[in-house]
Amino acid sequence: MTARKLSEAFIHLGLGAKSEPQPPFSGMEWYADYGARHGEDGPEGRLVSQYSFAESWDVWEMHPKGSEVVICTAGEMVLTQEFPDGKVAKVPLGAGEYAINPPGVWHTADVASEATAIFITAGEGTEHRPR
Repeated sequence: MTARKLSEAFIHLGLGAKSEPQPPFSGMEWYADYGARHGEDGPEGRLVSQYSFAESWDVWEMHPKGSEVVICTAGEMVLTQEFPDGKVAKVPLGAGEYAINPPGVWHTADVASEATAIFITAGEGTEHRPR
């Protein structure tokens, strides 16, 4: 096996403690293909991905069937979480720090300049809404 860049080739963590490299990320349609490849793992499957951001997110997202771990690896970001009871939390993250988005919590992120983060996501049923 050769080394891969997580930012280009994500990892699926599946049932039976499987770890499977994924095809290179090609845009939003990639997620539908991912669901077709690993849907049988249901809410226990996890996607490990890495993204770099130069701008704040323009959407909110929510994962109804599991938690998401967000690990900031470079720069700084502020994760905003909106809980079902209406409570809003702002979680500043610097390199080496992490936060957890619980199931059913809407979240978005702001960056002042640039940040990179690794996401470990229970993605089944993920929803998005405009910011």
